[in-house]
Amino acid sequence: MNRQFVAERPDKLWVADFTYVSTWQGFAYVAFIIDVFAGVIVGWRVSSTMETSFVLDALEQALWARCPSGTIHHRDKGSQYVSLAYTQRLQDAELLASAGSTGDSYDNAMAESINGLYKAEVIHRQSWKTRQDAELATLKWVDWYNHHRLMERTGYIPTVEGNPLRDPH
Repeated sequence: MNRQFVAERPDKLWVADFTYVSTWQGFAYVAFIIDVFAGVIVGWRVSSTMETSFVLDALEQALWARCPSGTIHHRDKGSQYVSLAYTQRLQDAELLASAGSTGDSYDNAMAESINGLYKAEVIHRQSWKTRQDAELATLKWVDWYNHHRLMERTGYIPTVEGNPLRDPH
């Protein structure tokens, strides 16, 4: 990718990363998968552990929502993303795996910026009692981000309008 976070069509390039939220119960880990074309969040998951299954759940949600073909899936080299299970699922879904260099956040800057927005707009605004409270706030933020936030990259229309999710009906 060479840090070129642009795509000429939906589902050409996805980026993925996760972050953590401190709660009174302990950490909640939050994974996001973003379609670079319009910046829409196509998959996300909250978990009490950093196990591979949690990022796989976010990937499964994205796969269900988008049914992509030939998509480049870029992520960092965290153990969850380079695990055999995750790598095999990318291969099974016919996604092209891409990973940044070890320890270099610039190689996954777009995903890192979504984490930063999420923390600034949701997480750092209050103290979180439970993981479930953080998860509900994440759900609301993802819905707002995809359906109401006006983005310059989409001509100031909500991201999902510039890059629609699959209609389940």
